[in-house]
Amino acid sequence: MLDLFSEEAPWAEPLAEGAVILRRRAREHAGELMRLVEEVSARNPFHHRITPGGHRMSVAMTNCGDFGWSTDSRGYQYSERDNASGLRWPAMPDRFRQLARECADEAGFAQFNPDACLINRYEPGAKLTLHQDKDEQDLKQPIVSVSLGLPAVFQFGGFDRGDATQRVLLEHGDIVVWGGPSRLRFHGILPLKPGIHPLTGAFRYNLTFRRAFR
Repeated sequence: MLDLFSEEAPWAEPLAEGAVILRRRAREHAGELMRLVEEVSARNPFHHRITPGGHRMSVAMTNCGDFGWSTDSRGYQYSERDNASGLRWPAMPDRFRQLARECADEAGFAQFNPDACLINRYEPGAKLTLHQDKDEQDLKQPIVSVSLGLPAVFQFGGFDRGDATQRVLLEHGDIVVWGGPSRLRFHGILPLKPGIHPLTGAFRYNLTFRRAFR
């Protein structure tokens, strides 16, 4: 049984209806997860995508799974192949899928089976502006987001971009799950502060699991 009063124990922190932070949930497996991130990025290197408006994203990204999310002058889309290289995305490691399913279930979303994992790499100053994850076909499926490395401030807002936001610190090993009534809430990451993490160096990594297609 978990000791919820231990600083090292994972615990669930409610964020909103249908949204929860599973504190330290991935910390025990972080070394293995980072090894798998490195294997994925060796096959599909991190790349700064260009938004439809012509802006270079400060976050570098890669993907794994049956589908990958990307952006270019044509817009935001999921595809079976990287539109930059024309190659299929690397397969999603079984350990990734297992962790995402376990955490979704713990958050109350049973039978989640992700077909896409977007991996973002943040360097100091990198950020992700407020946005909704709405390119997926089935919005009944949750989002599972795993933080590794340097801490970052997560913004979790309402259903309009101008709504007030909560600001919560996400640390190494924290996992955020949101779906149901919170599925289309705006969210983002404030500019990453400089630092050095024992596992990831000067970076923060974020693994975001989605079900892109029914």
